This record gives sequence, C-alpha cells and structure tokens, in this order.
Amino acid sequence: MELIEFIKAIIYGIVEGITEWLPVSSTGHLILLSDFLPMKVSEDFWNVFLVVIQLGAILAVVVYFWQKIWPFNTRVKNKPFLRYDVLNLWCKIIVACLPAAIVGVLLDDWVDAHLYNSTVVAIMLIVVGIAFLIVERSEYVRYPRVTRLRELTYKDALIIGIFQVIAAVLPGTSRSGATIIGGLLNGVDRTTSAEFTFFLAIPVMAGASLLKIIKSDLEFTGGEMIILAIGVIVSFGVSLACIRFLMNYVKKHDFKVFGLYRIVLGLIVLAYFTFLK
Repeated sequence: MELIEFIKAIIYGIVEGITEWLPVSSTGHLILLSDFLPMKVSEDFWNVFLVVIQLGAILAVVVYFWQKIWPFNTRVKNKPFLRYDVLNLWCKIIVACLPAAIVGVLLDDWVDAHLYNSTVVAIMLIVVGIAFLIVERSEYVRYPRVTRLRELTYKDALIIGIFQVIAAVLPGTSRSGATIIGGLLNGVDRTTSAEFTFFLAIPVMAGASLLKIIKSDLEFTGGEMIILAIGVIVSFGVSLACIRFLMNYVKKHDFKVFGLYRIVLGLIVLAYFTFLK
C-alpha cells in the first residue's frame, strides 16, 4: 500500500468529520472527493469505508455529550444513581430511530443500487438548501415552543425520526439537515434540534456501520485495515472540533448560510457530472 493512500485516508477523515455534523451532506462532499481523489482499494472495501469511517464521528458525539447521555454518571453513597431524565431521553431517541432503522434494513441495498448517484445527491442538496431558507422564515422558528431537551415529547421525537427517513432513502439530503428541519418545523429551537440530531446519530450511524461490517466479513488486506483506522481516528478528532463549533454557532446564528452553501454545492455537483464528467 502506497503512502499516498494513507494521506488520502486522512483527507477523507477530515471531510467526513466536518460534513457529517454540519447540515451540508457528507455524501455530496465524499462523491466529489472520490472523483477527484480516488483511492486504490477494492470496491467492496470502498463501500465499507464510506460508512464505517462514521464510527469516529459517532465516538466524538459520545465524548462531547457524555454528561448528557450517560445515565449512571452520578454516584450517591457509592452506588450508581440512575438519572431518569437521561433514561427518558434515550427512550425518545429509540422512538425517533425506529422509522429510519426499519427503512434502512429493508431498503439499504436498493437505495445503494438505484439512488446513490450524483444526480440524486445534487438535487437533494439543492432541495434541502431551499428548505432551510424557507423554514428559517417560518413562525415556528421565531417562536419555538421547545427550548430544552426535557421538553421534547415522544410525538416530537417520532416526527423528527420520520424526517430522518428522508435522509435514509435519498442520499444528499443530509441526516443532520433533515432532522434539524424536522425539529424546526415542529417548534423545536435550533440548539435543541441540533443536540437531538447528534444523539440520534449514535444508534443510527452505529447500526449502519455494523450492518456494513457484517455484510463485508472484513475480508480486507492489512493496508486497507490501516486506511480504515486512519479515517476513523481523523474523523473523530475533526468531529469533536466541528460539534463544538456548531453548538456555539447555533446559539447566535441561523441555518441560512448552510442552505445557501448546499444550493451552490448542488449546482456544482450537477454541472460537473452533467457537462464535465
């Protein structure tokens, strides 16, 4: 395995770490990157790499939000103290993940075969970008009814989970973009929508990675395994910084800049693969 392939793994890890959490579609960026910077690996490994590299991003969420998601982080008289508010939060996360989990298991191979292409990705980049611009002008965003995680109801969680299905079926939608829009339209403020989106990623992305690993049987070369490890480690470090940035950003700014960015990127992807490829 050449040194350049390990450098490419670092670059892919950086792109994954940034675009997985910002609502700009990691799929769209990775499609463009793979065309300009293809890796010399087997096709089976490449399909696994694009999904399993997300494990680093998931670990970053767990580390960053540990105090909010771990139900046994407080001790009373040297005995584990169960935080029922956190347990309740995880129940809502599970409810929100069920729609995407069911659709993902049933349609994973079909989506890869029929919808995972540059045209669909470009269209969804543009569509969701426009959606961000429209949603940010709605009264639901100006006057949110949910401003804290504990105020989320199971109905809110399910509605956000249904929006997550869109991302599971249509590549380029952006899982974080779809769920944030779902939250905003349902009267959840930006900060809470972003936090809940991060939490939803833990079971969804971990499940998707596990599914790919099981299907692949990990029949890869030693060099490919090193590439995978590099990608995961780099995406973890970059994701930590990106999550911190986004949580600070949404406290004072809206998502319009991401909407505009998505539209521009979608047009570039569409033009490139239509006229230049």
